Formats: sequence, structure tokens, C-alpha cells
Amino acid sequence: MSSRPTSLPWIVALGLVAISVPRADAQDAASIVRDGNANGAPACRSCHGEYGEGNPDGGFPRLAGLPRDYILHQLRSFQDGSRASDIMQPVASSLSDSEREALATYYASLPTARTEGGEAPDARLVMEGKRLAQKGDWHKEMPGCGQCHGPSGQGVGPNFPPLAGQPALYLSAQLSAWKSKTRKNDPLGLMAGVAGKLTDGEVAAVSAYYASLPAPGSNKELAR
Repeated sequence: MSSRPTSLPWIVALGLVAISVPRADAQDAASIVRDGNANGAPACRSCHGEYGEGNPDGGFPRLAGLPRDYILHQLRSFQDGSRASDIMQPVASSLSDSEREALATYYASLPTARTEGGEAPDARLVMEGKRLAQKGDWHKEMPGCGQCHGPSGQGVGPNFPPLAGQPALYLSAQLSAWKSKTRKNDPLGLMAGVAGKLTDGEVAAVSAYYASLPAPGSNKELAR
């Protein structure tokens, strides 16, 4: 009586193949930040700075110190189109998911630093933005930003990222994207409704206010 060929060798072989698939790590992430990857992703530092500090004049956000899960969600959203960006969609699509995970972990581990730059904010605009950020506008049934993002814009968990110290150009672009629904990756579905109630002037004011604040954990914040 002949026995049937066992499937065990195939199971073992498949297991070895799965185990042998390389996963990106911190060293790989640092290499991508510095030089890009072999699939055509450019060096992250070319837009986001050597240390993930961002570029206020270019409107590129700070990545250093942001929550890991938030960064990972944004990279995946760029890749699947739920967050539209002519710059970031091809970049994110050139990364493997393990590279996206490694980059999220890498940037989340960096100390926060705020880059100087950008136009000096108008004091009256900042004060108007502060009022909206802290109190909202209940005539529009619009809550203050601080109710989700924290009283100082320091962020609350992975769904409500830090706003303090981010470039005004970046913040205004994101509020406009929420308004136009070209960004729709909010897991709680809140931002489109909030941003849709802001006038263009209020978008500019809120952006100027948060850009004027020290980034959470930065030397400027600790010195206050």
C-alpha cells in the first residue's frame, strides 16, 4: 500500500520563503531618509529636512516626534489615494509596507525640533486664530480645535496629531484639502465637517496661530 506524499515539505518550504522575506528596519529607514530607495522613492530629507524638522517656506510638515501610527496611516492613505497629493502619492507607492512601517517608527523616535522660517505672522491674525482654536464658533456649531488636538495643540493620540509648530502653509493646505474633500482619511469623519465651516480668512488665522506655537517637546516649549 503506497502512502500519499506528505505536504509537510511544501509547508516547510513556504514557511522558509515567508521567513526569508526581508523587512525594513531602523537602518533601512535612515537610508531611505538620506538617499531614497531602489524603487524610486526620493530621499525624505529633501523636503522634510535632515532631522524631520520640516520646511516652513516650502510648506512641508515636521515629521519628527509625530505619533508612529499617525505617520503610518498617512503614508498608507497617500498610497491608496484617500489623502491626495501629487508629491506624496508616488513616493508612498514606491515604498513597501514594511518600509512605511520602518519610516513611521523612525520619525516617531526623533526628538522634536522646530525649524525657523516662513513669513512672520500678523499679530491680529494670530489672536483671531487663537480665539477659534480655543473656543470655536458655536454660532456655526464649530468646536474649538483644542477639544480634539489638545489645549496647546500638542496632539492627542494617533488620530489627533500635534498642530503646534507646524508650518502655516502646511496647515492651511490641509484645512483646504479637508474642505474640498481631497483629503478624506480622518478615521472619525470629523475634519471635513469642521473645516467646511471655516472661511478662508479663518483658515489663515488658525494656521498662523498654531504655526506661532512651539512644537511639543521642543527646546522652546520646555523653556517656557
